Amino acid sequence: MAGDAPVIVRVQADDFDAALETARLTGGRGDAGAIVTFTGLCRDEGGLLAALELEHYPGMAEAEITRICREAVTRFSLLGIAAIHRVGKIAPGENIVLVIATAAHRHAAFDGASFVMDYLKTSAPFWKKEHFADGRTGGWVDAKDSDDRAREKWA
Repeated sequence: MAGDAPVIVRVQADDFDAALETARLTGGRGDAGAIVTFTGLCRDEGGLLAALELEHYPGMAEAEITRICREAVTRFSLLGIAAIHRVGKIAPGENIVLVIATAAHRHAAFDGASFVMDYLKTSAPFWKKEHFADGRTGGWVDAKDSDDRAREKWA
């Protein structure tokens, strides 16, 4: 039942352990037929990037992510959802975001995780700044049109 589905949302500087977070979300449940996890990593952009700095609007980011996750639970009949997003300076290869969706069937879990990521990329108040390997600091990274198009498929 959607009202009983756990919704776990955190914004944190510390790294996360995907296996531990999956166990937290699904532990003791026997009704799940599918678990989909997505982990977003910091890319090095061909060796050019030393770090990606992420900032958020405290309180508002968590509220928006929670809203998105609750909508996913209802829309896709998810049994549970978790979304953990890191902030601070993140080096290439390090984790940025984790989304875990669990459902009775695989399609719902895949769609739920994809929906949450598409909305996180466009609706949650996060800002990214690039720090380059040569010591330069870039400006704040603009949103991508491709992210907006990905979100539009859910309208």
